Amino acid sequence: MRFADFPFLRYLPFLIAGVLFSQAKTDIPLWIPSTFIAVLWIAYLILASQKESSGQLTPAFLGYLMLFTAGLLFSEIQKKGSYYVVNHNLEYAQSYLARVEKYDLEKPNSFENLLEVIAVSDSLGWKKSKGKVLIYHKGKLPFVPGQVILVEKSPEKIPSPIFPNEFDYSGFLARKGIHFRQFIGEKFVIFDSSEVDHPKYWLSNFRKELVGIVQTKVPDPESQQIAAALLLGQKENLDKEIKNAYAETGTMHILAVSGLHVGIIYAILLFPLKGLRLRSKQKKGYLFAVIILIWTYAVLTGFSPSVVRAATMFSLFTVGQMRERKPSSFNILAFSAMIMIVINPDVIFEVGFQLSYVAVAGILLIQPLIARFWIPPNMVLEYFWQLTAVSIAAQLATFPLSVYYFHIFPSYFLIANLVIIPLSFLVMQFGIPFLVFSWVPFLGAFLGWVVSGLIGVQNWITRAIQLFPGGNLERLTITFAGMLLVWSILIIWANWELGNRRKLVYSSICLFLIWSGDRLVREWNQSAQEMLLFSDGKGTLMDLKIGSKNFSWNENFPTEQISFSIDPNRIAFQRPQLPESTVAYKTDSVLTFPIWDFSYNPTSQKIHWGSVKPKSVREFSFSKFKELPISDSLYAKSGAFQIVF
Repeated sequence: MRFADFPFLRYLPFLIAGVLFSQAKTDIPLWIPSTFIAVLWIAYLILASQKESSGQLTPAFLGYLMLFTAGLLFSEIQKKGSYYVVNHNLEYAQSYLARVEKYDLEKPNSFENLLEVIAVSDSLGWKKSKGKVLIYHKGKLPFVPGQVILVEKSPEKIPSPIFPNEFDYSGFLARKGIHFRQFIGEKFVIFDSSEVDHPKYWLSNFRKELVGIVQTKVPDPESQQIAAALLLGQKENLDKEIKNAYAETGTMHILAVSGLHVGIIYAILLFPLKGLRLRSKQKKGYLFAVIILIWTYAVLTGFSPSVVRAATMFSLFTVGQMRERKPSSFNILAFSAMIMIVINPDVIFEVGFQLSYVAVAGILLIQPLIARFWIPPNMVLEYFWQLTAVSIAAQLATFPLSVYYFHIFPSYFLIANLVIIPLSFLVMQFGIPFLVFSWVPFLGAFLGWVVSGLIGVQNWITRAIQLFPGGNLERLTITFAGMLLVWSILIIWANWELGNRRKLVYSSICLFLIWSGDRLVREWNQSAQEMLLFSDGKGTLMDLKIGSKNFSWNENFPTEQISFSIDPNRIAFQRPQLPESTVAYKTDSVLTFPIWDFSYNPTSQKIHWGSVKPKSVREFSFSKFKELPISDSLYAKSGAFQIVF
């Protein structure tokens, strides 16, 4: 594989680099990248019009620079749009009018929904406004998209994470344009319902009707949840137990409508072409209809990054068939990514986007290498061997990313996928006709019963595999450098036979040296004796490290908060989930810790150092570090602190 043979694969990194540069820098005026692109384009045209060639390097450099600047420009346009703008007037409003954007999602004690603000009321009266609010209500009737409701009081801004390595929930929602949340209970008034039937909500209403058909025609309640997720991408109502079963067996991608599902739809739609002898114009017309149906399914299932990627790729493949050409899969993959980034530059930060493209790249790159290890003697073994090769290739490519984000690895992913993927194919073979013909009295009921039975078998097998010993490796870690190393080794393996082996060996050595250097720096920076102190204003948790031993002390820190606020930091530094509790002596209201001879007053949340003085004290949060002066005490009212002894 020569990198020069895939132009869009060369263009993509420069476009991404421009987006990343925009995220690192703030408030770049739009006229700067716009003017720079215009100047670069003029320079490119001048070079192209010259009779004597100035060499290929200069025009190529200008082209790549234009792509970098384009990524910067698109990202800045998005940052300066309403997507990122926080309406601070909403934070101080007395009340506000907002339009319901989706159907209710049931939670344990309330219903979740999303509101689009129309107007706010303050001391000066009503005025137009905008912004999105994530709300939780206890209304007797469910909300319907298009309803306008009046909410008393203002919402609160979603707080940023305060602890290191904590999940950035506020950033996650901000990329969706959501900056506020509010529990409204029953303190709201439905102000207007005239827009419920507006064309804007036809798709949501239609999707809701299809979910209703699934709930009516599929007998088993658990099968209903899986059918809604697998066929329509509606996985919000999945039970935690069944979701964990699929996650721990490495088959969670089955429940999220993805490229696999689009591929199955594509295969079903192209199947009739094998038995039909169509003229050239008829074949082109049929293939054009296939493209329309693929994108209809993509829109219907929620337009997730993996679905858009698959729909774009299959559409381009189909256009190639219409023109009787076979375009490069790598070029199509990179081109589809560029289209998505131009439409929404922030998509590169979505885990679904990253996993989807890495998985497909791994399949394209590694699957042929694995598949040729063995030539099966018959078609049945050939099918399962090809499926095995695809599963291994996708898992090899995605496991560094999965470990980086989720810190788990399913040991029996291969066994699970070999069984569950064919079953899910069968479910879709019956599920799509079920949705189409559900209105036919006996046929709809029969197909619903078949779908329910197949999903029941699928769930039973998934749970059985989940019970295998050692089925899920947890609390795994990998650094960013380690992740790049794994991917680089896979690329070197893929190019070993056709590439320059000497260069590949040198590249491997350089990569190992960089990775080893990163490991050495991390080990050097780790303190042998330190305390990590976490305080949320109500309680305090201390994680203490002495050499290879780890201790902990919890003083009124909420237990339910530890899993998402403290445990990510323990995983990052490879510390146990449940450290040994340290010893403390209580005198009046003061706790004394002999481990480093310091005392802590829970009432004032103040630490007094004893005979052992700290070498350094740092206050650190999700992304910032601040050195503090060393004194006889530390006031830990709220935040996270690192004390090195």
